Amino acid sequence: MNLKIIVGCIVALLALVNPLQKILIVTSLQERFTREELRYISVKSTITAALILIFFLFLGELTFSYVFRVELYSFQITCGAVLIYNGLSGLLKGFFLKVDEHIKLADLTTVPIAIPMIAGPATITAAVTFPVQYGREITIIAILIALVINLFCMLQARRIGNFLIKYNFMNPLIRIIGLIVATIGLQMVFDGITLFIRSLA
Repeated sequence: MNLKIIVGCIVALLALVNPLQKILIVTSLQERFTREELRYISVKSTITAALILIFFLFLGELTFSYVFRVELYSFQITCGAVLIYNGLSGLLKGFFLKVDEHIKLADLTTVPIAIPMIAGPATITAAVTFPVQYGREITIIAILIALVINLFCMLQARRIGNFLIKYNFMNPLIRIIGLIVATIGLQMVFDGITLFIRSLA
């Protein structure tokens, strides 16, 4: 395996998973949940996201084409639009996730933490398309490494988040990450449109 290709794939997936965003999300939950509950949320959502991404890596294109009869470019454009919405929420409103006070802990780990915060539109699209570019084995390794790094950041979110709050970095950082997320979403829309045009040609 080419180390340069593996590193490139890991970096690309890390940018899509966006561990910094998860730090902000877990920090926002620390007033409602205990340290043990936050650890449970972090671990359970990571495992759930890993299973979802591996599923789409192996069966994503088949699922889209034959089960739902959806072309990849349609999925990219739709997911890009969702990312733009999420990014603008962080940029304009100052938060990515607003948790219903009645939501159960088990529900929270699946939706919205695992889906779409970790295994979101961008990472699912990557799981489907990256094997063509990088190879299936490299993509699997990159997904697992990216999720482990993301999990570490989530487990350390309390310390990192308290530091950011103490020095008033939290709000500006949320808005910067929101801008980045919205930009990634816009790029996904452009990529989907490009793929659609190529399919017509």
